[in-house]
Amino acid sequence: MNNSIWVYRLFDVAEEINLEEVEKILAQEHQPTRMRLSRIRPKSIQFKNPPVAVELGEQKVKIGRQTFKAQFTGKIYDLGVIGIIMRLPLQEGTAFGELQNIAVELYNSDEIEQVFFWQLDSIRKTLSAALVKEAYSGFVEDFTVYYFREWDPALDPTQLLLAEREPVSEQVRRETMRNSFSYGPDDLTVITWDSALVYDSTGSTDIPDLLEFANAQLLELRYYDNLLTGELEKMYDAIEEAEKVISFRRLGHYRRIMNQLMELIADVTEITERIDNSLKVTEDVFYARIYGAALSIFRTRAWAESIDRKISIISQSYTMLSNRIINQRSELLELAIILLILLEVILGTLGVIK
Repeated sequence: MNNSIWVYRLFDVAEEINLEEVEKILAQEHQPTRMRLSRIRPKSIQFKNPPVAVELGEQKVKIGRQTFKAQFTGKIYDLGVIGIIMRLPLQEGTAFGELQNIAVELYNSDEIEQVFFWQLDSIRKTLSAALVKEAYSGFVEDFTVYYFREWDPALDPTQLLLAEREPVSEQVRRETMRNSFSYGPDDLTVITWDSALVYDSTGSTDIPDLLEFANAQLLELRYYDNLLTGELEKMYDAIEEAEKVISFRRLGHYRRIMNQLMELIADVTEITERIDNSLKVTEDVFYARIYGAALSIFRTRAWAESIDRKISIISQSYTMLSNRIINQRSELLELAIILLILLEVILGTLGVIK
């Protein structure tokens, strides 16, 4: 593939996706493949369960005044993510200024979202049997890769990456180009928050695949952080409601809340560990730098820390409720003992007990 623009949309559609079932379903009409990086030894990068890729065909897409014959690919992740990649081939000899205009039009286009959702609906229907607890959450990650097999090192990609027509300051240029990586004279990668430039004269797709994987992890961390925020609000409301009932009934409310909290902690901990362990770069230093930089730029660690804080709050709430149950049981036991003693005194006074 020559110079092109790769537009990504990643959607959270289920709690989990059975990739073995996905392969069986797709094999009936397509030739699905597992993602594999081509330029390094397999043991240098460990995919716990590599995503399944499938070609979805071509479709004409209008960006501004230009019409592209876009090529679509689907990526299915066991994390519950479906990615749709739209590749826009650039005509040979496309001027850099024209490419910048396309980037701006693409950034401001609303029409392409309908194209992505149409592709998503189609693949969801096809794979429905493989989706575990299917539910489209509305969480989406978008990312754009400007992919080149031919690149003039004299060009400044800052405006392209920022989708800006107007000149930018030197400070902005330095900040944008700060995360630039090169292994040799015929490659270059520049990563920003929502876009990247990838130049690879060999045509390898390894780096776009790594960036896509990092975006999938980011999407899931965002989703579960939001889920925990909602569950915390429900927990506070449930505790407040429990406080309004009499002590005897309150214990039952507390037990139900505690059971829900323990299930939530177990589920989210398991899922976040699966996200964290889904990809490990072990031996390839260059790819490890790019992948690590992508995770840092996308602020995945901040989302992971936010999840950890919320799990800690839930754990503390569980401990608080547990202590309350113990205290109330002690109070009820003490009350029962007092009542028994009082009953014995009354019965003794009445002469019932001799």
